[in-house]
Amino acid sequence: MKIAIVYYSKTGNTKKVADLIAEGANKTGKVEVKCMSIEEIDNEFLVEAKAVIFGSPTIAGTFAWQLKQWLDTTKNVGGKLGAVFATANYVGGGAEVAELALIAELLVKGMLVYSSGAAEGQPFIHYGAVCIQDGDEGQKERARIFGERIAKKAVELFT
Repeated sequence: MKIAIVYYSKTGNTKKVADLIAEGANKTGKVEVKCMSIEEIDNEFLVEAKAVIFGSPTIAGTFAWQLKQWLDTTKNVGGKLGAVFATANYVGGGAEVAELALIAELLVKGMLVYSSGAAEGQPFIHYGAVCIQDGDEGQKERARIFGERIAKKAVELFT
C-alpha cells in the first residue's frame, strides 16, 4: 500500500519533518512511502496512494499559499485517508490554526481525515504533528509516531 507525503518547504524544515513521518510510517513494514514537494509531484504514485499526509510551514498563522494553490488544482485525492502536519518558527506561531485550515481543505476534497487524536493514547496528536523549526528530540519522535499511526490506520482501512 502506498502513502504519499506531500509538502511545501520554505526553509527545509518541513521537508525534514516529512522525512521523519515517512520513517515512522515505514516502521509498519506494510507500506511504501514517498515524500514529495509540491514542486516535484509523482502523479502516478499520488493516484495509487491510499493515504496522503500534507505538510506546510506556518506562515502568518495559516498554511502556505503555495500548498493552497496546489490543492485548488488537484483532483486526485478524494476518498483517500488524509492527515496533516505543520512546522513553525516558534511556539504560539499558529501551527494548530494552520492544521485546522488544511484539514478543512482535505474535507472539501472528499478525504477521510485522521490524526489518531487521543484514541491511540500518549502522545496525543490532536490535529497533526507540529514541530518548531525542524523539531527537538521529543517533537521528532512524535512526528515518527504520527507517521506510524497514519500508516496503521491506512492499512486497517484499505486492506
